[in-house]
Amino acid sequence: MAVDYAVIVVYLAGMLAMGWWGMRRAKSKSEFLVAGRRLGPWMYSGTMAAIVLGGASTIGGVGLGYQYGLSGAWMVFTIGLGLLALSVFFSARIARLKVYTVSEMLDLRYGGRAGVISGVVMWAYTLMLAVTSTIAYATIFDVLFDVNRTVAIILGGTIVVAYSTLGGMWSITITDMVQFVVKTIGVLLLLLPIAVVKAGGFSEMKAKLPTEYFDPLGIGGETIFTYVLIYTFGMLIGQDIWQRVFTARSDRTARWGGTVAGTYCLVYAVAGAVIGTAAKVMYPKLPSADAAFATIVKDELPVGVRGLVLAAALAAVMSTSSGALIACATVANNDIWSRLRGVVAEEDGEERDEVKGNRAFILIMGVAVIVIAIALNDVVEALTVAYNLLVGGLLVPILGGLLWRRGTAAGALAAVAVGGVAVIGLMAAYGILANEPVYYGLIASLAVYVVVSLATRPTDPAVLTAWRERLAGRGTEDPATPDPVAV
Repeated sequence: MAVDYAVIVVYLAGMLAMGWWGMRRAKSKSEFLVAGRRLGPWMYSGTMAAIVLGGASTIGGVGLGYQYGLSGAWMVFTIGLGLLALSVFFSARIARLKVYTVSEMLDLRYGGRAGVISGVVMWAYTLMLAVTSTIAYATIFDVLFDVNRTVAIILGGTIVVAYSTLGGMWSITITDMVQFVVKTIGVLLLLLPIAVVKAGGFSEMKAKLPTEYFDPLGIGGETIFTYVLIYTFGMLIGQDIWQRVFTARSDRTARWGGTVAGTYCLVYAVAGAVIGTAAKVMYPKLPSADAAFATIVKDELPVGVRGLVLAAALAAVMSTSSGALIACATVANNDIWSRLRGVVAEEDGEERDEVKGNRAFILIMGVAVIVIAIALNDVVEALTVAYNLLVGGLLVPILGGLLWRRGTAAGALAAVAVGGVAVIGLMAAYGILANEPVYYGLIASLAVYVVVSLATRPTDPAVLTAWRERLAGRGTEDPATPDPVAV
């Protein structure tokens, strides 16, 4: 394993080096939080694909393939569909707003009264997303170094917190590009063909497995529908995703770069399911479906290649973890703490202080994430709670604000409150992993949004005029943004 260890150590050292490089570049709030809004199409595509394809998409996607066959691709496939929908229909308008958070968008659209409550919901979502990604380090480092769960979480979490705190979005962007390349080589170009060959090819896989393993809908229509509600719609409104849209250099970059990333996700989804199906042929009686990835890597890959593929899994977890962490810190500082203090630092002279403040919040949130990850055991339940709150509480007011002019601030606030409370209550009644909470919570949120909006005075025309101006990209230039570069 010496060669494999060397590959991993070089990779981790490179992540820290990228953090140091990013620290030298992130000199303003815009540079620190959204990479100066200067990413070109190739870097934007790579980083967007990296953040949405995390440990759940890699380890979990292979596990679903092991359990259900090719239809196990649906979870990651719906993530790709969500990213495609965001890129084609909404990303250009989102990028032109030149804001930093989803809550700032809601304030612009509804007149400055939706920020704090929506910020709390978004903060809870990004915090739990970061926690679940951090827990995944335990699985990977256990395979790599045979260390206990707590040490694994502290080791992986500390590296991510270090480079994210140092350089903000610039560090995360550069590390995500490296992680994107490593994932592509490790999972698509190496693990996928090796797994299929080791399983005897597709003909042997079909001969040894039940026919339902090759049914595209074998996982069940209700499960697929739930994936669409949670993951496809979740991609449309998550702060971690929007913050990457804010990094795009232009409308065209956001639209076409995101479309490329979404298409890549569809390919990655199928690859994970095929790898899991091959693992089922080779190891039909694993104690857990999620063990399929680690088992096939550990037992079937040659020295060196094994280290690269494990680095790919580590890259998948780190990209999602770092993206969720900076999103969590940005929301905590800009949408909650600053608003509670009554401070909005917009002037150019305050930009440098904003970098220090956001860096401190990344460090604080990072430590909290590591502590919660050590204490928490059930990753699936935590992730389900996060996405149910996000979709149930924020989907309607966000998409309503973008698509329906008659929506009002009162309607948005009522939708957030009723949707969030309904989801929490229904999870308590039906169980956290049940499908009903997100179904009924979303329906309640939509009904309340429409009824309250129609029952209250329309949004001030001046607010709507300012909103349309921002959507058109007029008067939204960032202060202290250096000359554009093509990256």
